Amino acid sequence: MELETILAVTMFVVALGGLLAGYPVALTLGGVALIFALIGIALGVFPDSFLKAFPSRIEGTGIMQSPTLIAVPLFVLMGVILERSRVAEDLLTMAGRLLAGVRGGLAYAVVLVGALLAASTGIVGATVIAMTLIALPAMLRQGYDTRLATGTIAASGTLGQIIPPSIVLILLADAISNAASQASLQTGGGSAVVSVGDLFAGALIPGLLLVALYLIWIAVISFLRPEACPPATSTDDLEPVAFRDIALSLGAPLVLIIAVLGSILAGIAPPTEAAAIGAGGALLLAGLRLDKETGSRLSPVMYLGLAGLLLILVLRNLLDLRAGAATHTLVEYAGLAITVLSTIAFFAALTAGLVVLRNAKQLTPALKSATHITSMVFLILIGASLFSLVFRGFDGDDIVAEILHSVPGGKWGALAMTMLVMFVLGFFLDFIEIVFVVVPLVAPPLIVLGCDPIWLAILMAVNLQTSFLTPPFGFALFYLRGAAPPEVSTLQIWRGAIPFIGLQVLLIILIAAVPSLATWLPAIAAK
Repeated sequence: MELETILAVTMFVVALGGLLAGYPVALTLGGVALIFALIGIALGVFPDSFLKAFPSRIEGTGIMQSPTLIAVPLFVLMGVILERSRVAEDLLTMAGRLLAGVRGGLAYAVVLVGALLAASTGIVGATVIAMTLIALPAMLRQGYDTRLATGTIAASGTLGQIIPPSIVLILLADAISNAASQASLQTGGGSAVVSVGDLFAGALIPGLLLVALYLIWIAVISFLRPEACPPATSTDDLEPVAFRDIALSLGAPLVLIIAVLGSILAGIAPPTEAAAIGAGGALLLAGLRLDKETGSRLSPVMYLGLAGLLLILVLRNLLDLRAGAATHTLVEYAGLAITVLSTIAFFAALTAGLVVLRNAKQLTPALKSATHITSMVFLILIGASLFSLVFRGFDGDDIVAEILHSVPGGKWGALAMTMLVMFVLGFFLDFIEIVFVVVPLVAPPLIVLGCDPIWLAILMAVNLQTSFLTPPFGFALFYLRGAAPPEVSTLQIWRGAIPFIGLQVLLIILIAAVPSLATWLPAIAAK
């Protein structure tokens, strides 16, 4: 075995050991890579030009200039604001009240709200903890089987991995796009680009299908074992709900999600601009939610800003509002003036939302939390980038390609082995490490073997979601265990997750057998 191969394998093992030992991810990846690079330079088997190229890999046309990754902090801010302002809590409470009289109604509400929270926050831990604190006590109080209650919450919380707009899919889009470009260079094909919009479109049908599978399972349980999920009997839960409360608690977040996702899928706005829409919309929803509690009385300003935004959209479709147009009619001049005033009103509404959040003492914590999460993501990305660069300098990518090409069964054998390795790593590593470290190594040879990049990315996303739910190491189960009441045992949580793991495995099989589930919508959107 050549010295480069020994160093590449040893570096990967040492980095994995450091991660499993609990050392900081970014520093472990970057530190191990730097140490082994220096060892390689000293032994004359690693070209120092790789390290010299690292700064331009980060700056220039590298990470910090990636239009895909710019959307990450905005989507994170959107999710954090919705969580801090308790919009997510109202969403779950309202859905539970609407379905309270139905057998299994609370479980249906958890799944549906889990899907909406996934599309709002995209952060598994936050979703699982929030729903455990809010929904689990109510489900247990209503007489739900503990296994069904905990399994439903854990599985619904992991929907943030697959339902767009998801941070996982944004990071996967960047990694898969780079992998597809490398595969194209190896095969001599044209340049391949996989956008965030492609993965959002590819994940939409599988994500909705998984939600449907969860709902069908709950319906089956409610039919076969009605005592496991009884309807509500409390008069408080069964009281009529005002339409205004429904519109504000349930309708407004849904409209925001449709606006963000629809603008990307319809090609109206790229992911970064759509993420800005989401962050602004979350700010307005949070302001309206907290206005009464803080006594700010700024709701009229925010409603006026929303009306101004709708007016801008209407005028944009009816009139030519280009300031540089050669001629304008009197009506178009009036439309331009109204648009300017509406824009001012909208920014005044955003300012009012900021003021309300500040008065509620949630603005600074939200910004700090968003900054912390974003910094963590990008620091891990920089460390993983250095790791993959040094690994490639030792010809580690060739080693991975040779292993995958030598697996019996061709494309399907290599894909099965990759899915199994990622599934196991998902027990111990967060999705960010797997996306930044493992995907760049395994995706190029799999694409060369004939895997469609979008199809491959969706399979990986669902696979990671399944590993988050699998006992004994699934992260979602740890989150739920930490927030659940003491009377809920760990064994009950594990047993409750097993049926939902089966549903997720079923989805993986369906996507593998019917690739059009992941590729049909992106192909339609591209036309």
